[in-house]
Amino acid sequence: MITRRGCLAPALAGAGLWVAGLPLARAGAQLEEPLADSVRTALSSAIANSAPPVPDFSDIDQRLRYLRWLGAMSHRLQRRKTEWLERKEFLQTVWYETKRAGLDPGLVLGLIQVESAFRKFAVSPVGARGYMQVMPFWTRLIGNGDPSSLFHMQTNLRFGCVILRHYLDRENGNLYMALGRYNGSRGKPQYPNAVFGAAKVWEWKDGAPAPEVQPGAAPMRAPGG
Repeated sequence: MITRRGCLAPALAGAGLWVAGLPLARAGAQLEEPLADSVRTALSSAIANSAPPVPDFSDIDQRLRYLRWLGAMSHRLQRRKTEWLERKEFLQTVWYETKRAGLDPGLVLGLIQVESAFRKFAVSPVGARGYMQVMPFWTRLIGNGDPSSLFHMQTNLRFGCVILRHYLDRENGNLYMALGRYNGSRGKPQYPNAVFGAAKVWEWKDGAPAPEVQPGAAPMRAPGG
């Protein structure tokens, strides 16, 4: 299993906004920040390694634990993604990219629920894109310069995880403040609290029963940000 805690970087979005009964993503007031050359190089390297998201395990117990997680998350996600192969590919990629960035899969699933309600092609009014609502300027700073690539599932999840990891490093491990940076609302409680609340749906402990909260409910929204 790949676990990676590198120096990663800023950007991103907000929460669900409802229009005519349909959720639209809304990005926060994220500002493009100058990056030191060393940070830009580290971020670009983290993005460029395009290994396929196939988990690798050192022993059978780890693999069985992953398969139990996959089964539990697939059940919770079924109402949002009805096709098994689509769910499997999505969850496998979430697992791979979160472990690669040293993040908790449940937290990232909660963030995705808040950001895009699990919609691959979500676009916010300010142009943030995809599952994790990545702002297009990130493709210019640390990617291939093509904003349309943010609609590719693994690319979007990798950018989002790399960016969140970077903010977590900048905030010395303070997840509350890192989530605020991700949303462009550093120090305000609405967005971090929304993500923490949504993440409860995706908490998982091996052998523990599923939480009573059901992910088929309306996506959580963070005011402002």
